[in-house]
Order: sequence, then C-alpha cells, then structure tokens
Amino acid sequence: MTKADLVDAVSRVTELNRKDSEIVVESLFESIVKALKSGDKLEVRGFGSFRIRERRARQGRNPKTGEKVNVPEKRVPYFKPSKELKDLINL
Repeated sequence: MTKADLVDAVSRVTELNRKDSEIVVESLFESIVKALKSGDKLEVRGFGSFRIRERRARQGRNPKTGEKVNVPEKRVPYFKPSKELKDLINL
C-alpha cells in the first residue's frame, strides 16, 4: 500500500474529500516523525510502538575494496508490533 492508497482509504472511510484526507495522513506522519526526533516513544494501542534505537559507532568494511571504514554512531527508528496486530496477521 502506498501513501496515495492510504489517502484514498481515509477518504472513503471518513467521507472527507481527497485533499482533506491527504492533510490528515500528512499530519499523522509529521507527528510520528516529530515525536521520534525529540526522543519520545510513540505507542498506538492495538497496533504497536515506534521508538528510536541508538547504534554505537563501529568499524565496518567496504565490501568492494575490503578496506576498513569507521561507521559513526546513529539513531534509527524501530517499530515493534503489538500482540493484537501479530494475532490479526496470523489468523
């Protein structure tokens, strides 16, 4: 499913026009990104939780040349599905 498909689904369910549905979807994504940027954990009951994981700096290697490369520390988004979502998918 693409973002456009999601906008269409919101439009059908809420009976909003496509432009308003697009604003709803964009606002949702912006809120998730804003929460994660500030270091907050976002939990949606029955769906799952989003959080940031810290990756330590490490030594990697270039697969083409084999030379060692320093990989800096970074923050990566992580999604953990809820038990309810897992159960719905595995019916």
